[in-house]
Amino acid sequence: MENKKIKTNLKKSDTVKVVSGNSKGSVGKILFIDRKKGRVIVESVNIMHKHTKPNQKSPQGGIVKREAPINITNVMLMCPKTNQPTRIGIKEIKDEKTGKVSRMRYSKKSGEIIIS
Repeated sequence: MENKKIKTNLKKSDTVKVVSGNSKGSVGKILFIDRKKGRVIVESVNIMHKHTKPNQKSPQGGIVKREAPINITNVMLMCPKTNQPTRIGIKEIKDEKTGKVSRMRYSKKSGEIIIS
């Protein structure tokens, strides 16, 4: 089995909504994207409890709550204009002064360009 990187137009710190799974309907920011495994960690979504033994870092140990990764296909970007989940497209926009072509992400629902 090959390890291909998952292509996605999502970026770190994008606001996304979970569209399926246990945390369906939750909204949060992307903290980390693992392109090899096709998973994302979203802020305050899919919270797990990790039991830690006492060590030098945490002398008391105990139960630590942290976010667990979810599949990248279970999240959709929130449109900045309509505040609804939307698909993402790519537009090539030509700069009038320099003539340089840049690729920008846009919301397919509203047509709004997404700046991140």
